[in-house]
Amino acid sequence: MIQVFVTGGTFDKQYNYISGGLYFKDTHVPSMLERGRCTVDYDVKTLMMVDSLDMTDTDREIIAHNCIRCPNDKILITHGTDTIVKTAEFLAQADMKEKTIVLTGAMVPYAFGTSSDGFFNLGSALAFLQTLPPGVYVVMNGRYFDWNAVRKNTKTGYFEEIPKEG
Repeated sequence: MIQVFVTGGTFDKQYNYISGGLYFKDTHVPSMLERGRCTVDYDVKTLMMVDSLDMTDTDREIIAHNCIRCPNDKILITHGTDTIVKTAEFLAQADMKEKTIVLTGAMVPYAFGTSSDGFFNLGSALAFLQTLPPGVYVVMNGRYFDWNAVRKNTKTGYFEEIPKEG
């Protein structure tokens, strides 16, 4: 069984046609998994719906608490891309060595249809989650990255590997 924790981010934003702004309503994850004809056993739980720029360490503690208490050893977390690496580091320091945790997100809201990378990233995250050894990873752009060897390139909009320290 794969546990999916939803935390918000661009992944789940909706577009307000009147104001032109983005907002949260409900997560798209269950319908995305159904649309993708996912046959993996999963459980989806929404922990919060926040923009990752507004995410606090208290929010990260909630995520970590739920990961620790989760009986499943494979956990997928949808998250905003701006602070996804910070949350991955927070979770890696929470000492959950027996679990495989993958964080993923989207640069364009899923609600925007075919221009969104969310559907692709969710599918990639599910695949990597089932094959990677225990640890904390970020999955974006068809690649997986160790939590301590990734950054978001704000000029290109892609995630890239950085050399590990040490």
